[in-house]
Amino acid sequence: MNDERVPNSKTILEKWGVDMAMLSGLIEANGSLRGVVLGYVAEAKFHNQMMEIPGITDLGKDDDHDRKKKGDRRIQYRGEEFKIEVKSLQTNSVKQLSDGTFVGKSQVDASDRRHVTLPNGSQLETTCLVAGEFDVLVVNAFAFDGTWRFLYAINEDLPRSKAKKYTPEQKEHLLATLVPVQWPLAEEDIFTTDLESLLDRIIEKRQAPPGGTASEVSIIEEPDGDIIIATEN
Repeated sequence: MNDERVPNSKTILEKWGVDMAMLSGLIEANGSLRGVVLGYVAEAKFHNQMMEIPGITDLGKDDDHDRKKKGDRRIQYRGEEFKIEVKSLQTNSVKQLSDGTFVGKSQVDASDRRHVTLPNGSQLETTCLVAGEFDVLVVNAFAFDGTWRFLYAINEDLPRSKAKKYTPEQKEHLLATLVPVQWPLAEEDIFTTDLESLLDRIIEKRQAPPGGTASEVSIIEEPDGDIIIATEN
């Protein structure tokens, strides 16, 4: 995301003839506006953090209004392409427990109802996202404690919908619209703070032979200087 401004261009405040106090007041007083602005700020913050990871190339952002493509951003890492979906916490869901743990929920769904096709070929109209439409969910956890922190989860680890209006088979392929999130992370949490390791895991699975698991490769340097590459299935 390019943060550079055109020389001598006016700021949005100058163009609109408002000051920062007025703009801040409008954002604070209108929850829907605050959510939209925070969402775009989160995307910019995530982009800046993401680009600090060696080997990641930003391939751009899909059109927000393209219902056929889900994924806020597309990136390339180690020669593989990934679709990234960036979401925020629902502010009214955030609570701090007696032990200091923050809990909340992230709304993970489409902006409106749309027709989707499931892996079995059946179609339905829903706001749910279909499992596999994107690779990584990124949750902006700023609402917990005012810190710009991002949590990452692989698509296949996300909870599925429990809505009664869907059949058991449909539920297997529809993501839950609300995903629980906590900070600090639980011991066996689906989320992590390490995006690079998460992408490595996805690549390992993509490259695994059909019906098997990816091989583990160890590089051993012998005392005489020889290099031995050991592969373990």
